[in-house]
Amino acid sequence: VQLVESGGGLAQPGGSLRLSCAASGMISSFYYMGWYRQAPGKQRELVAGITGGGSIAYTDAEKGRFTIPRDNAKNTVYLQMNSLKPEDTAVYSCNARHAYNGNRYWGRGTQVTVSS
Repeated sequence: VQLVESGGGLAQPGGSLRLSCAASGMISSFYYMGWYRQAPGKQRELVAGITGGGSIAYTDAEKGRFTIPRDNAKNTVYLQMNSLKPEDTAVYSCNARHAYNGNRYWGRGTQVTVSS
């Protein structure tokens, strides 16, 4: 299984970014997909997750600002981030967890910087 993130970069406060996580070597519908982030000096935290069947979970802080659509046909999950804040600055990583055996896989991450 390989996960490759893209779409990070510099955004202004209040702006938007869409991250992509392209997966290979897996059947997407068997995996729970999650976006995590880690800011400097902080622990990695879950931002949003989605099951293979499309059930979605967000952390409280991101509800209403972030969405996590997935396209199983393309083996891709996205993180649409709106109304960005400087505190959203972090490395965002994609995670895949097999729904049955629990095996987990990580992408390398993509940097998101929110600054004026």
